[in-house]
Amino acid sequence: MSVLDKVLSLRPGNVVARVGPGSRVPLLDPRELLRALESTPMALPCLPVLAKGALPGLLGAARAEDAVLGLACPHPLADRGAPERFVQSVHAAAQEAGHTRPLFLQAGPIRVTSTDADVLDALQEGLFRVVDAGFALVSLDLSRLTSYEAVEAVNALAGPLKERELSLEVSPPQASSGGLVDACETLLEGLSQWQVPVRFLRVSDAQLGAGEPGAELDVELLRRVVETAAGKGVAVAVGDVSAGASGGLSSYVAAGVRKVDRAGPFGPLALRAWPPEVREQVVARAQAAGMPAGELLSVLEEGLPPLSPASRETLEALSFAEATEALAALGAHRSASVAMAFLAKPDGDLG
Repeated sequence: MSVLDKVLSLRPGNVVARVGPGSRVPLLDPRELLRALESTPMALPCLPVLAKGALPGLLGAARAEDAVLGLACPHPLADRGAPERFVQSVHAAAQEAGHTRPLFLQAGPIRVTSTDADVLDALQEGLFRVVDAGFALVSLDLSRLTSYEAVEAVNALAGPLKERELSLEVSPPQASSGGLVDACETLLEGLSQWQVPVRFLRVSDAQLGAGEPGAELDVELLRRVVETAAGKGVAVAVGDVSAGASGGLSSYVAAGVRKVDRAGPFGPLALRAWPPEVREQVVARAQAAGMPAGELLSVLEEGLPPLSPASRETLEALSFAEATEALAALGAHRSASVAMAFLAKPDGDLG
């Protein structure tokens, strides 16, 4: 049995059910990659797919860097078919390119705004669709809830993930007088008491003081968050990383962060692929919705005019360049080979 065959045997059941047992694309749970790369000084890169035309460039960058890669669907609950279309698009692009480096697919972050039964029931129905579509990681944004509400909501929503033993990421709830670290500790303690397994604790670069161009990362605060999460067996992810050059991403790695969601230039880059009249429509709708135009593009793309061949080539090339920089800055170079060699060992041990 080849190394790839052994790695393919680790795919979650929901992935195999979606793409078929004959697929040669190693779509994994990030749990396996954390285990394989535990001693490697790097963070799992997760990049948003805001336009399907960017996929060949993003996947090409992972092959060029021999890197593991996460791809995020920012709004998996935009409509009933959104999760399945996303997974099918990624799988088709990976198959066409013969992509055999490990990938993981992230849904969200999905914003949880209330603990009302009707809201949670609708969200849980959506999470079942996400799991059935083939996602191995779901991210829940709890920032609009109190600590008590956050624990209640996650406990109610985690069923589809616990049943399939898939990975869960949570963001901290509203910070109390104790600040970010206290909010993180209270959340993780509450979920631990309810035996809700959490893979990642997600904090934003804005919470760490680095949300604006020129702002400095509060490294001490980040290290305290990392230590707090590690005490509960949880890895830290930094999300919404958009400000500054890719080179600054290494600071997160040095502080012990294990996953970084690099929003960066991908939104504006994707938006520029469409002609001015289309961009103006998207920008106007984004302003009305109070969200970044590039992010809204991922919701609207199916109803927009198709890109011209030249525009698709440009989008692919620019996505490749930006992704390559991010992968290198996160220490992901050669992480794919390291992870696959580890995972192919019967005992999961390189030694």
